[in-house]
Amino acid sequence: MSSFYEITNLFWTLKMEWNKTQPDFKKCNDMLMDIKIGMINHKFLPVNVEEPDLREYFFTRDILEIGVQCSVGMHDISSFERYMAQLKPYYLDYKDKILPKSLNEYHLFGLNLLFLLSQNRIADFHTELELLPFNIIQTNPYIIHSVALEQYLMEGNYNKIFESKNNVPSHTYNYFMSILFNTVRDEIAKCLQVAYKKVSIVSAMEKLNFNDINEMKEFAIKKNWMLGKDNYYVFHVEGEKDTIQPLRAEEIVSYTCQYTKDLDIIV
Repeated sequence: MSSFYEITNLFWTLKMEWNKTQPDFKKCNDMLMDIKIGMINHKFLPVNVEEPDLREYFFTRDILEIGVQCSVGMHDISSFERYMAQLKPYYLDYKDKILPKSLNEYHLFGLNLLFLLSQNRIADFHTELELLPFNIIQTNPYIIHSVALEQYLMEGNYNKIFESKNNVPSHTYNYFMSILFNTVRDEIAKCLQVAYKKVSIVSAMEKLNFNDINEMKEFAIKKNWMLGKDNYYVFHVEGEKDTIQPLRAEEIVSYTCQYTKDLDIIV
């Protein structure tokens, strides 16, 4: 790519493809790669904050925003994380002083929060949430959606999470919602194995929110659940000894005394 003119032309070609009802994610990704290489070769990256060229900042931010969403469309999580990490400074460090707020900002912040929830990265979720103004957390539909899901997750109100699949603020959220559902199902499966010796396939489908019996069977295979002839999944074999042995009374007393000593030292 020999000139800035060619880079900008390719960018507008990318925008035209991206704005289609059903963009070709592979084609968009290829153009993104070419644009990024061209920007590096021509040193067309914002570096001077004191004397900013707004054209550079707008251009780069637009490219990164498309990159974030294209990565989701291609189900490329590592690419999503890279683009999001590169994009955040344009929302946080350059806001007001250089760039006006992007219309996509809270859409993509909410998407990133949902991604963190889908990976069960709750600490990172709260770290990211602290970057946002309180009034935005309370009023913005993209942020409210992810905050509500986190609350349901912490409460163990899994049915609310499954019900929210029809209330996503944007279709770009669907991919991470599907991952979140799998994360939740893994947690429910752990509870089932502890709480029950066996459970019917119908009951398991209901608890795990599966509507298709084949999906239920595929999930069970991944969990190494064996389905009996009576259509029950068996978790505990009769007569099997518990692997967790109760503590003896003297051990409990010993631990309590040591804990008290440790508290005295801290105080």
